[in-house]
Amino acid sequence: MTQLPEVPPADTELTGVRNFRDVGGLPTTDGRRVRFGRLYRSGHLAHATGADTAFLASLGLHTVFDFRNAADRKLDGHDVELPGVRNVGIPLSDPADGAEFWRLVRNGDIGQLRSILAGTKGRDRMIASYRTIIKDRTAEHSRVLHALAEDSIPALMHCAAGKDRAGLSIAVTLLAAGVEKDAIEADYLKSDDVRRRYRVQRGDTSAAGMSDEVAELLDPLFGAHRDYLAAAFTTIEETWGGTERYLSEGLKLAPETRERLVERLIEDV
Repeated sequence: MTQLPEVPPADTELTGVRNFRDVGGLPTTDGRRVRFGRLYRSGHLAHATGADTAFLASLGLHTVFDFRNAADRKLDGHDVELPGVRNVGIPLSDPADGAEFWRLVRNGDIGQLRSILAGTKGRDRMIASYRTIIKDRTAEHSRVLHALAEDSIPALMHCAAGKDRAGLSIAVTLLAAGVEKDAIEADYLKSDDVRRRYRVQRGDTSAAGMSDEVAELLDPLFGAHRDYLAAAFTTIEETWGGTERYLSEGLKLAPETRERLVERLIEDV
């Protein structure tokens, strides 16, 4: 397991923004590392406090990439505005995809939750989602990488929880920059920390509605698990035969574009 470097003070815990961190310091396969202050990740910014907003504004961000869909924004709200920062919305899931499923997650009783999540159902759904995003969202990931290579750094990437859609987009970016897969995984798994997790919005907030069994059933959906990211990497191998073809053929990343991306994100140790 890769040991992540100690992070700078900028990797702080915000009050109204979950799962915020700088991905700087991650090692590359050629012995270099990701620069600090270039690429951040988090959950949505809709509930940012005044202090959170001031901190985010101090980072000198060029672009915030929001991978949520319309349904997410209806549930959580729109991001706070950061002065001089470009906001780019790139939905990575269809608003109608699984609408009934998510309604049951938020409002279903224990019997309904068991019917959709018991056993390996929750885990299997998440793995299938990761595979689908990698295979079907190449245009969106290509757009992100080309933007980063041109002018969008420093950047913050987020979805609702900052775990799945943002987690995959960060992973794809780090792969393109030559970061070690073990380091990408180690950063991804930080999202499983209980302090970082998305606050599940359940209609039933009673003891029964938020019981240990409910928490266990929901865990596959709201936790970061090693086999989810592994499924994404396996999909790259199965579909394109490896990372290089995925980047060049799947994401249409030309060598010179990738070089510019690396120059912006990576530094010598």
